[in-house]
Amino acid sequence: MRQIFRVFLSLCFALLSMHQASATSLLEVYQSALISDPSIREAEANRMVAYEQKPQARSQFLPQLNLTGNYLTRNRNGDNDQVQYTENGLVAIPTSFDGGSDDWNFDVALRQTLFRWDQYQTYKQADKVVAKADVDYEIARQGLMLKVSERYFNVLAAKDTLGAAEAALGATARQLEQAEKRFEVGLIAITDVKEAQAAYDNTTAAVIAGKRQLATALEMLRELTGEYYSEFQKPGDDLPLAIPAPQDQQAWVDTALQQNLSLVSSQISVDIARDGITIQRGGHYPTLDLIANYRLDDSSGKTTSVGPDPDPNAPPGSTVTSTFETAQNVTSDLIGIQFTIPIYSGGGTSSRVSEYVYRHRAAKEGLERVMRETERTARDAYLGIMAEMARVRALKRATESSQTALEATEAGFEVGTRTTVDVLTSRRTLFDAETNYARARYDYILNIIRLKQAAGILNEEDLARINEWLDLTVTTR
Repeated sequence: MRQIFRVFLSLCFALLSMHQASATSLLEVYQSALISDPSIREAEANRMVAYEQKPQARSQFLPQLNLTGNYLTRNRNGDNDQVQYTENGLVAIPTSFDGGSDDWNFDVALRQTLFRWDQYQTYKQADKVVAKADVDYEIARQGLMLKVSERYFNVLAAKDTLGAAEAALGATARQLEQAEKRFEVGLIAITDVKEAQAAYDNTTAAVIAGKRQLATALEMLRELTGEYYSEFQKPGDDLPLAIPAPQDQQAWVDTALQQNLSLVSSQISVDIARDGITIQRGGHYPTLDLIANYRLDDSSGKTTSVGPDPDPNAPPGSTVTSTFETAQNVTSDLIGIQFTIPIYSGGGTSSRVSEYVYRHRAAKEGLERVMRETERTARDAYLGIMAEMARVRALKRATESSQTALEATEAGFEVGTRTTVDVLTSRRTLFDAETNYARARYDYILNIIRLKQAAGILNEEDLARINEWLDLTVTTR
């Protein structure tokens, strides 16, 4: 019998371990989103687009070689009258011709840039375009970390809310049943029964809303990962509450103003816009190119004509048939330097310069906007961490106090010193405290992520560290 019990106990532990192993961690969800999320794949594609700017800019300095070939066939035929002087006066003699030719040629043209200011500046600008693409991709990756974290903990919060509502529903159902029995024996008034019924109905509505909220939260997480999860790891009771290091709000703001990726990207955008002005001004500058050309023309043809006989002794009006064949093969080549000075382009070049001056101005204003946003985000995240640490501690005490208060109220209800309303109110206070306590812990973690993102130092190791705070032995329903 003891052996059977041991086998049964081992089986229970194995099943429990399988259930716990199925719980999904924050890091696992992020790694799945990194593969599946369309926005990060879009960012990767945009980065590869920018990478092509460098070889395209370099190609302008390399020789440009073009081969052009043509083949033409011509057919000509017709007739006319030629006037000939004879003893009898002018005589109109009809003539006709029929012929054609085959022509073909090919042309090899080489152009090598010697000096083009706009091409040189475009090549320099390409490095900044590539650098901005790398930064923008990293922005998207850090943004995905935050987005996954927010939606992951939103699911946990929705589960907590639903769990609290379902627990409240069960408790109010029991409270309603007790109230009805007490009313039947005359211990309480009908008002208490109605109060219990109202609490039960409200809690039922809260359960329905909680299920809808959870479904929405799960769907938003699926949007990133492409799959649904049923079990999630959540922070354990030993969640560390540590003040950010350094413990200096201004130090974090200064770091953010130096390393925030959105700020770095905006600064590069200002530099690119400034280069755009220089590039467009190059439209006013002379250009110098080395050109070379080789051409081959080949033509052959045959024409048959019928016309008056040129022999003066021939009878008047007599004609003769003549056939002409032609053949031509000509080659030519040239090499030289082409110097071009733009004189007037209809005002287009000046307009493009003005356009990029405004683009540069817009980029500078965008940089100022991002700078202010970065400072606000860093301060808000730092203060959020400090506030949530205090809230977590306070709500933990509030939860413990609410539990004690509920137990005392239920004891008072049993002896008749407290009413049904008192019990329902105490139970609702406990459920709210438990839900707020869990939400405060999630917000504390999210503010850590937001602070590191604002400082430009958020990476996968931070998620791995947060992942260690998740209790592997606790799964949500």
